[in-house]
Amino acid sequence: MNTSVPPIIDLEASGFGRGSYPIEVGFALEDREVHSFLIKPAATWLHWSDDAEKIHGISREMLLNDGLTPREVALKLNDILRGKTLYSDAWSFDSSWIGRLFDEAELVQRFRIETINKLLTAEQMEAWHDTKKSLWSEMHIDRHRAANDVQVLQETYVRVAQLSGV
Repeated sequence: MNTSVPPIIDLEASGFGRGSYPIEVGFALEDREVHSFLIKPAATWLHWSDDAEKIHGISREMLLNDGLTPREVALKLNDILRGKTLYSDAWSFDSSWIGRLFDEAELVQRFRIETINKLLTAEQMEAWHDTKKSLWSEMHIDRHRAANDVQVLQETYVRVAQLSGV
């Protein structure tokens, strides 16, 4: 069965509230090719949550050593994703963090982010959480790293789409 998959985007952030900023962005394209980039914090991005770091395992030092600048990441995203609509299961967070990235980069975002719910029926949305949870166990990959998360989200979409033969 050749189920088409939507492009998925996921971000990890420095924390969960006001002042948080993106530290990693990952996306999986329609052909399931996965990209991810660590983002070096801008000089004015100071908020840091130790609790968030415990979840994603990305330290500020890792970002400073291995991250790309917000502008470099924004340019790469625009280059690869221009004109596309990507889907997120945490749309409000991911779209605001992408907005913060592009504001810092002083660039216009050339792609859109929508909620994955726009692609799902009520029945599929009800199955989403449990399906995703079982895939984390089945796939044996670390959670809360953007590249891993988008792979699981795409596979979750494939499984729930089969519920009504999408």
